[in-house]
Amino acid sequence: MSASDTPPVRRHMERLAAEGIDVVRVTYPDLIGTERARDVLLDHLPSACDHGLAFCRAVYHTSPQGDVVPVSGGLDAGLPDICVRPDLDTLTTLPWEPGVATCLGDVTDPATGRPAPESPRDLLRAVLDRCAEHGLRPVVGPELEYFLCDAAADTPTGWRRYSDAEGVVYTAGLRADDDNHLLRTLRLLRDMNIGVISGNHEFDGAQFEINLTHSDAMTAADRAFRFKAAVKELARKEGRLATFMAKPFNGAGGSGFHLHLSCLDEHGTNAFTDPSAPYGLSATGRHAIAGVLAHAPALAALANPTINSYKRFGPDTLAPWLIDWGLDNRSAMVRIPPERGSGSRLELRLGDASANPYLLVAGTVAAALLGVLAGEEPPAPLEGYGYDTTRSPGLPMSLPSALDALEADTALTEVLGKDFTTSYLEYKRDEVARFQRHVTDWEFTEYAYHL
Repeated sequence: MSASDTPPVRRHMERLAAEGIDVVRVTYPDLIGTERARDVLLDHLPSACDHGLAFCRAVYHTSPQGDVVPVSGGLDAGLPDICVRPDLDTLTTLPWEPGVATCLGDVTDPATGRPAPESPRDLLRAVLDRCAEHGLRPVVGPELEYFLCDAAADTPTGWRRYSDAEGVVYTAGLRADDDNHLLRTLRLLRDMNIGVISGNHEFDGAQFEINLTHSDAMTAADRAFRFKAAVKELARKEGRLATFMAKPFNGAGGSGFHLHLSCLDEHGTNAFTDPSAPYGLSATGRHAIAGVLAHAPALAALANPTINSYKRFGPDTLAPWLIDWGLDNRSAMVRIPPERGSGSRLELRLGDASANPYLLVAGTVAAALLGVLAGEEPPAPLEGYGYDTTRSPGLPMSLPSALDALEADTALTEVLGKDFTTSYLEYKRDEVARFQRHVTDWEFTEYAYHL
């Protein structure tokens, strides 16, 4: 039998075996973007591809503390299965795990044979299909920030920032990274082949930003998901914590998840550019901006998905809390970088690093598509420094308000799908209810002695 006659699974197995790989880790994102996975011995990969790997559907409804949230289709249905099949086109080795390769998994409901309603990857796939119907292919470039922490038994959380260095924004080397965390991480991520291109120390001590190249939207979301999981795993191997939490420390700023978005038309040309049009942006580009602005309150529920997310907002934080856009203006929610032609794009600065990459990309693309279909123009761009409530309306300033905005935005939820939206709202409202019942350290410090 020639190589071209060998079944695809067998070809992959032969290649992996030749590279010394004997385990394939099949992963997929849950509702909040956490990696769920199973390690499959290489000899059993054909069975995993043919029959799939069974997981409980309630994994989508499980909180970070291990509670199963009563979302429809989970507990009430007797905790049924989902089926995960390896997507062998996404195979790559794990440079820090000898003998292990990893790939993403496609998730289906065994009862229907269709994608699982809560599957973030399939949600994005459905939104991109809607774009394709209108001749648009979104291109996305993710930018993510995170904090690195060392174990500290003398702190309430058990962790402290890896470095307290101040004034080290946009630096590299030992000045703010005396253990060369960034260099080590960059090289390992490069070898994982997920499109990492550069990195630097960010604004606050122990905060880093690593940039990923742009690509089609699905590949970009896949790479951002794998990037977050890899950074956290590499920190764990060193006894450290890498957190993409929106604002983990009172004395520091927050971590963002900025998204660069453009679209290609049916001819492969950037659909956002037009040198003769206002701002050098085509009607499609301007309508996309208007759509993101119009649906920003609902989009916040996906871009800023935790209780903690809204503590990142506020004046002089460079985290947008007003709905506006500007030309190369970093104080605006939507920034239009100065490049035009093939580089024409918008940068949504709304998201924080805790966002599920698939949901953030899906929501942004859906909002932009709705804007294109509506054909409305955006207001005049912001000039000068933003954060002026007399010029721009505000975003929701709490998770409950953002969830209400998402539920009320029927145009956006129609694109995202009723089943997904219902599950997401039920899951997140349970999170809000659990927080409201929990007594925090702040409350004890504020009230216990004096009251």
